[in-house]
Amino acid sequence: MSWACPRCALFSCACEQQPWFAHLRKRSGRRQSQRCRWLPPGPLGSPNFNFQPVSLSSRPVNVRRHGGMVRTISLCNKLGSGCSEQLIIAPSPDLRPAPLFAPTRKAARRFLEFFTAQINNAHTRRAYLNATRRFAEWCASKDLHELAQVEPFHVAAFVHDLQDELSPPSVKQHLAAIRMLFDWLVTGHVIDTNPAHSVRGPRYTVKRGKTPVLTAEEAHALLESIPITKKPAKDTEATYQPDLLGLRDRALIAMMVYSFARIGAVIQMKVGDYFVQGRRRWVRLHEKGGKEHDVPCHHRLDQCLHDYIEATGITDDVDGYLFRTARRKTGQLTTNPLFQQDAHRIIRRRAKAAGIETRIGNHTFRATGITAYLKNSGKLEVAQQIANHESPRTTKLYDRRQDEISLDEIERITI
Repeated sequence: MSWACPRCALFSCACEQQPWFAHLRKRSGRRQSQRCRWLPPGPLGSPNFNFQPVSLSSRPVNVRRHGGMVRTISLCNKLGSGCSEQLIIAPSPDLRPAPLFAPTRKAARRFLEFFTAQINNAHTRRAYLNATRRFAEWCASKDLHELAQVEPFHVAAFVHDLQDELSPPSVKQHLAAIRMLFDWLVTGHVIDTNPAHSVRGPRYTVKRGKTPVLTAEEAHALLESIPITKKPAKDTEATYQPDLLGLRDRALIAMMVYSFARIGAVIQMKVGDYFVQGRRRWVRLHEKGGKEHDVPCHHRLDQCLHDYIEATGITDDVDGYLFRTARRKTGQLTTNPLFQQDAHRIIRRRAKAAGIETRIGNHTFRATGITAYLKNSGKLEVAQQIANHESPRTTKLYDRRQDEISLDEIERITI
């Protein structure tokens, strides 16, 4: 019989007289054994899953949790073949439906299927789950405790109350989540009609994006301000060595500036996604919706990526992540990928060191690159293709050339 500790992700085997535990996450390129407190048999809670021992013939698997769903699975070579039980994954307690959506077992199961089988994106799942919980709490405050009691005017009243707290895009997102969930319950024959189908959200029109943008001079100064060499702290007479963190941060920012890439696509890149085609370096971006997008490298981006890969020695690790986390304060890189939060902290720290006061974020460099391209007589259709936008109207939101014109006109007010 086998199960896992939800806190340290260690597996235990009760077949042995002396229980042992082994990390299934690779650290320093090898598996390490480590003791953990003995956990009783039965369902165990975790941030994303419950683990239950049940009888199966195959061996346990390694489950890495991500946003309430399985991210990767690999066989555990540590457990012996004598184990007659295997881990079965059940939905996390975080996905437990509110009483409003669980009047029966069928409704509760349909609710879980919506968030586990229907929605694949972890960010969408989290946002929609929060929206449905907010609606369930609102219904409970209005003494609506059954799905059959919810009418279209109830949903409309919820949307009206929500406009006092949230922005129009957030309100529309809440309405979309409720509408999709009720559609799913209707197709599952849990309820007869969708009470949110006829409810309209607030009108919201965007003609200009709100993403902070840097000028071409500021973006150039930011890239130049990142140190790419350093001298060992304990040996002042030693020669300068490559600064792996500086090279990584410079390549990360250059990647977003010169390829108009989203941060989600950048941090998923593997070393093999930087390749040669037709005597030219290209990068392959794994965009939203499972789309692959190949972009030729700008000569500055090519130099930044080449210096970073050569200094880190990851040229042959084609299946490894390109942008990796650092091992504490040693200045050495691990094999783990960066997260969006890590990239945001890197960008804010580098911008502060460069003296940039604009509150920039990960998406700033996408808008900065598009604006710089269009200012240099670039075509909107080509910018749309490079940015991998479905519509030129979306690309137009990143065009900030009008900001400078507006500023010049304002300065004409001579009082």
